Amino acid sequence: MSCCPASDSVKSSVQGLSSSEFGLAQWVHQSDDNRQSLDLLVPTIHCGGCIKRIEDGYNQLDGVTKARVNLSTKRLSLEWHPDKVTAAQMVDVVTNLGYDARPFDNSKSGEKDSDKAGRELLRALAVAGFAAANIMLLSVSVWAGAEGTTRQLFHWLSALVAMPAVIYAGRPFYRSAFNALAHRHLNMDVPISLAVILASAMSLYETITQGPETYFDAAVTLLFFLLAGRYLDHMMREKARSAVSQLLSLNATGATIIDKDGEHQFVPVGELEPGMVIFVAAGERLPVDGEIINGTSDVDRSLVTGESLPEKMQVGMKLESGVMNLTGALELRVTAVGKDSFLGEVIKLMEAAEQGKARYMRIADRAAQIYAPAVHLLAGLTFLGWMWWSGGDWHMSIFTAIAVLIITCPCALGLAVPAVQIVASGMLFRRGILVKDGAALERMSDIDTVVFDKTGTLTSGELIMEENNSATPESQSVAMALATSSLHPLSRALHKTLSANGIIAAQVTELREIPGHGVEALWQGKTVRLGQPVWCGAETVHDENKTNSVVALSIDGQVCADFSFRDSLRNGAKQTISRLTQQGISVHMISGDCPAAVADIAGKLGIDDYHATMTPAGKVKFIEDLLASNHKVLMVGDGMNDAPSLAAASASLAPSSASDIGRTAADMVFTRSDLYAVIDALDVSRRSTRHVLQNFMLAIAYNLVAIPLAIVGLATPLLAAIAMSSSSIVVISNALRLRLTARSDRTIKKSKHKQPAVKLMHKGGTAL
Repeated sequence: MSCCPASDSVKSSVQGLSSSEFGLAQWVHQSDDNRQSLDLLVPTIHCGGCIKRIEDGYNQLDGVTKARVNLSTKRLSLEWHPDKVTAAQMVDVVTNLGYDARPFDNSKSGEKDSDKAGRELLRALAVAGFAAANIMLLSVSVWAGAEGTTRQLFHWLSALVAMPAVIYAGRPFYRSAFNALAHRHLNMDVPISLAVILASAMSLYETITQGPETYFDAAVTLLFFLLAGRYLDHMMREKARSAVSQLLSLNATGATIIDKDGEHQFVPVGELEPGMVIFVAAGERLPVDGEIINGTSDVDRSLVTGESLPEKMQVGMKLESGVMNLTGALELRVTAVGKDSFLGEVIKLMEAAEQGKARYMRIADRAAQIYAPAVHLLAGLTFLGWMWWSGGDWHMSIFTAIAVLIITCPCALGLAVPAVQIVASGMLFRRGILVKDGAALERMSDIDTVVFDKTGTLTSGELIMEENNSATPESQSVAMALATSSLHPLSRALHKTLSANGIIAAQVTELREIPGHGVEALWQGKTVRLGQPVWCGAETVHDENKTNSVVALSIDGQVCADFSFRDSLRNGAKQTISRLTQQGISVHMISGDCPAAVADIAGKLGIDDYHATMTPAGKVKFIEDLLASNHKVLMVGDGMNDAPSLAAASASLAPSSASDIGRTAADMVFTRSDLYAVIDALDVSRRSTRHVLQNFMLAIAYNLVAIPLAIVGLATPLLAAIAMSSSSIVVISNALRLRLTARSDRTIKKSKHKQPAVKLMHKGGTAL
């Protein structure tokens, strides 16, 4: 809930960045137009309020041309005119706002800081829980009517347990509150810290002066519930990870250059420049963009097109950084490096897309903006009112003010969102959907448009061989032998099908793979080939209207068989599209594949709006155009080329078969094979958001009843703590009620003809 960070290392970090002796200059980059830029890691930003505060701070500084915060990577990107502002002044802006900051290093992008914060919260929660349980046991005797020395003994025992626990477990709140006050603003942790400290101090005073009542149980229980909400919220946030670091891992550390004398020399990737000639062996990724000047090879360009089948590349063709060279050695002339390369452009697209998503402010963040000042105002007015009413009785006045602080402490508010998110995430997990970003549940509840990638999303990505009546058993046996030695996806699919049909491989010799063409060998003294039809001797040319992939088998230059493969639809794809359309949700399909293949799948699924041959930038532009038209967009994709569009959409979903980068960029990942996960995710997210709103209404209703009672002195700090705890329990119970509204699990039913029944249900899912 707190949007003002704090860290033990704030002071040292500020000093380090403000002093040239710590090397700030080495992180500042100079551009050609005389502007400077710097990327900072700000690990303690947590919400949309943090983003707004930081960016507004820079907007007030003359000479700043760019100040953008990326919540996923905790990255602050700055750009300025050095003749108007210095690098040290740029750093001072964010540190003066109370945020820890240091130069951004991709290899150390804040994960250690995040893990440390999570461990600290968990330890604090354990200490508070242990102390609360024991103090409650000690308080039972006091509540039962213990008097005199016995009562005082239990008070002192409670103090011995409570004071160390309050000091240790409350540190996350104290640091944040102190940091907020030091920089002249309020946050949710200020009233929390005041309530805990004042309740503990007054309880210790009552213990020393042998007063009848203490409130150690209230202070520690308050901490326990608040820490529970804070830790649940932390867990949900930390499930969201940026895919940028994984994209960076695709960059090779160096490359082998070919100098003017033909000598090969390995150099770091940072030393590569346009115009150099590099050698790329089979199995290596391209570190830069380049044009092929020598060699032929099959290349995996799924990062660019999203299609799993390799492409034959030869002299004159251009390749992008990050793609994988599969079969043959290539020599390329470098055309673009670093940020100007294809991979650099994709990373920039990712960061820009995540920036837009980071600006989304959650319901809890919006509530927090007005809650803290209201609580302080109420407590202050209560203290002043009682001082006037009681004729200066500070003891009664401060106790009443403490009761107001405790009764208004945001336990219910702090648990309202994470409690529902944890329950909803558990429900989706049982349905085969992993929630990585709890805030995505809120974003997904407003979805009115769904955009699907084709290959691997609407289709299964598994190649299925069409029935072939022209291939004799003998030709199938030869094809089996050739396919066994190749790693090409079509060869593997052919081998799998023939093996399942019981075909035994023929005896062949002198097997060799020809990069970009296929496999060649000798069989019974004859040359046999398996690969591209033209290479095998077929008198055909590339048909732009074909939707299937074909490999041919030739013996002595004569094609004797061809094998056609198609990509099958993912289970439930047609029913899911139909269900979305019935709900009034607009459905689109985008793909890097050829127009004929895209049109074929769109026709089978009943999708009217589809787009082919789209690049990653084109997909992002398509998503951004929809968002600009005030649509709430869900992107469902699986490839590396889908990562920027997954990050750009309002919410995103990816199958577990997706690339690592695709899974990381998505808000949710479904582990089952069918596409019904889209319907389930939308259904549960809508209901979870309703329960979050119900929790806020319950919290508001509680405050409307409890606060007046505390103000007029009818609620002691103990009663306030009990009321506060009760409101938290009510909120948690309402979150658990989400499970009761879930529909019962059923199994997918199919007709006798193995076609989906008209009314489909799936395990853990929704009727379709």
